[in-house]
Amino acid sequence: MGFFKKNKKETQQVQWKIKKRCLDLILESAKSTYPNEFGALLRVDEQHKDTIVELVLLPGTISGDSHAIFRLHMMPVDFSIVGTIHSHPGPSARPSDADLMLFRKHGRIHIIAAEPFTFESWKAYDYNGNNVDVLIV
Repeated sequence: MGFFKKNKKETQQVQWKIKKRCLDLILESAKSTYPNEFGALLRVDEQHKDTIVELVLLPGTISGDSHAIFRLHMMPVDFSIVGTIHSHPGPSARPSDADLMLFRKHGRIHIIAAEPFTFESWKAYDYNGNNVDVLIV
């Protein structure tokens, strides 16, 4: 029976955090690629696996006014990569169907930064597309 027990760590919700300088980089990158989308991967700190500290840019990522295409085969073998970030050139940070497909396949947390790319215009989601609270530290 113990073989099928869930580990307490598995059932607990992660309280995600993001470094302010990392969020600043996300928002500035989204502004600089506007009106195209910006896309990157999220990396956590090795000691604090709940704190997003930097972005990983994938070679060959393609962005347009309604898409960011990740070349996931270019992703390094790196267990500190926990999700994705991409921008929306409009005011909605709601994930599209294509976003939800990406969320379900790659990572545990995903951020969408929407225009005007401020601290109030981004949202985070889990792999099912549910809102996730992220503390800026």
